Amino acid sequence: MFGRRACLLGLVLCLSLLAGGCASQRSTDGEPASASTQTKSLIDAPFRRLPERSYTPTDWPESLAARVYLPDTPGDARRPAALLVHGGGWQRRSPEDMAPIAERLAAKGFVVANIAYRFAPEYRFPAQLHDLQVAMAWLHDHADDWRIDTERIVGVGYSSGAHLVSLLSVQRDGAPLDTPYGGDATRLAAVVAGGLPSDLLKFDDGRLVVEFIGGTRAEKPEAYRLASPARQVTPDTPPHFFFHGGVDGLVPVDHATDMYDRLAEAGVPAELYLQRLRGHFTAFLTRNGAMDAALAFLDEQLASLKREE
Repeated sequence: MFGRRACLLGLVLCLSLLAGGCASQRSTDGEPASASTQTKSLIDAPFRRLPERSYTPTDWPESLAARVYLPDTPGDARRPAALLVHGGGWQRRSPEDMAPIAERLAAKGFVVANIAYRFAPEYRFPAQLHDLQVAMAWLHDHADDWRIDTERIVGVGYSSGAHLVSLLSVQRDGAPLDTPYGGDATRLAAVVAGGLPSDLLKFDDGRLVVEFIGGTRAEKPEAYRLASPARQVTPDTPPHFFFHGGVDGLVPVDHATDMYDRLAEAGVPAELYLQRLRGHFTAFLTRNGAMDAALAFLDEQLASLKREE
């Protein structure tokens, strides 16, 4: 998908293991979250999905839509929110891929915005990052309407969607990729990143990456660096939960392990959930155990940020 390392044999192997296999976890804080301790403060709730609506300004290069899910939680308390971003190599697929995850998060009390973004090669990096920044500003604008606690907005994505939410999370005020929509309104409280391509300089010059950046590594080395979340980690980076197929031939697992290690070195809470005998596609298809652990991780990370009403 991202270069010439696609491994069809790994996909065939993993398709035969959809119902089996194991997972392992690591945490900077010692014992990892597990299904037995998951989401104690989040209880399943009914939710509703609003009609699809544009989240972009009227002068944006392309009108982009968001699918918003609102949990039916009682009272006036502010709720956490999640920005969901789908994969597809930055140039295909749709928010429909993330609908089951959106529903699960909404049932756990999150206000969810499952968004579309501009596709390469028509729009090159950093256009997609700017779309996410605008989406975050839009969520802040609707915080009162939807009872969003803006201190507890998380990013959730898979593959290129994971790349974009992780990249959003490492942006700082005054950074080269910032926009008028940047700043505090774009800060994430935590990230859930599945199949994350964390360092684009690791890939060969495959078509999707070249079309996303608009050139090869030799032609645009600084753009590749700026587009690589692993190369932007600081102590201010928000906590990350990674899940990744152990035999991923499209985005090798060292993308997750290396960024996990960089976060640990910076003192940032992180957890890595390795899906053994899973490739890039089957890690997403068999994600339920990973999402159990991700929800527990989010519950833990957001608990101290909860606004007192």
